[in-house]
Amino acid sequence: MKIRKGDKVKVIAGKDRVRGHTGNVVRVLPERNRVIVEGAGIAKRHQAPRRQNEQAGIIEKNMPIHVSNVMILCDKCGPTRLGAGTDEDGRKYRVCRKCGSEL
Repeated sequence: MKIRKGDKVKVIAGKDRVRGHTGNVVRVLPERNRVIVEGAGIAKRHQAPRRQNEQAGIIEKNMPIHVSNVMILCDKCGPTRLGAGTDEDGRKYRVCRKCGSEL
């Protein structure tokens, strides 16, 4: 997967696409090809208290979104695809396909 924790992404499919939702990736689930984006894919879940001081009731929870439904945001040109490049030391880095800047 090319998307990592902390990347700024835009939701391009699903119910959050209508709002044009953008947010940071909170967690990456590579075994299921899913990411959790803050504020996107919110579902209400009924929760019982597990500990003495925990709140019970209906909570809003960020649910995983398939990685194909998000695009990474470049600081200069907006939503883009990713490419790979190497520097003179042989270190790999991610590049924007539109403008060529390092992400």
